[in-house]
Amino acid sequence: MNVSPIVESEFSASVMAVPPLARRADLTLDPAENQKLIGHIEAGGVRTLLYGGNANLYHVAVSEYRELLDMLAALAGPATRVIPAIGPDYGKMLDQARVLAQTPYRTAMVLPLAGFTTPEGVEAGLTRIADAAGIPLTLYVKSENYVDVDTLARLVDRGTLVAVKYAIVRDDPSRDDYLRRLLQSVSPAQVISGMGERPALVHVRQFGLAAWTTGSGCIAPRAVMALLRRIKADDEETAQRLYDVFMPLETLRDDISLIRVLHDAVTLSKLANMGPILPLLSSTPPEHRAKIEAATLALLDFERRLAESSAHS
Repeated sequence: MNVSPIVESEFSASVMAVPPLARRADLTLDPAENQKLIGHIEAGGVRTLLYGGNANLYHVAVSEYRELLDMLAALAGPATRVIPAIGPDYGKMLDQARVLAQTPYRTAMVLPLAGFTTPEGVEAGLTRIADAAGIPLTLYVKSENYVDVDTLARLVDRGTLVAVKYAIVRDDPSRDDYLRRLLQSVSPAQVISGMGERPALVHVRQFGLAAWTTGSGCIAPRAVMALLRRIKADDEETAQRLYDVFMPLETLRDDISLIRVLHDAVTLSKLANMGPILPLLSSTPPEHRAKIEAATLALLDFERRLAESSAHS
């Protein structure tokens, strides 16, 4: 695991993979299967792993948290940055921050909490959590009501936040006044699009965001890194072709369940067996399995053809 200090430029150097988390039948962590998936992602050139929603860290016990951190640190390669999630509530964050303070992790992402918050309370709470952990945080923003632009900018300016994962869904991602206001105060190099591939073209091209988080890129890491490079090179035709390859699986994730579909898709790909998903979630309904498998295998086939083409070039 990369334990060097975080530099702003690294957020634009790699798409941020957000993998599911493999567990055994008894729900204990499965290092061997997690290693298979991490190895596949790293082989495709992705150098940042974010364990958050897709890993269902919303429901991870605090008593398991140190074991999880130690496992991920041991499994990731020396060039791979690992960012674990904490929260979403203050009490859980505080307990996890105290664990993080005993580890070499350089940031942790705060999971979003719906309701029972105020912007002032979020600001005070995150400041305390960063102090307890001894590291700056990454904030996952899914709602304008969670934290206002001015507060968010102050947290970045003070060093409480090192990055923002921006995931407020818009019908048209090109029309986003909140994001435009945010980028007047926060460097786009510190803002990562947080909704997979669907808004990535607009967010990186039009707003200049560093990169984006990817679930489907866990299956096709080489393709998602190629997409990042083509967007930044202003190669619109190739970027669009690569982007279109991700849409069938991304659409199923949007329509059924972002977390559950990806968890089951990785298992169906045979890249790794994710095992059961941690409650309070459950597997994707069986009637969706065939179409998830078809979309997953098509994406994986493209990934392998891309790898073969690169090997022969």
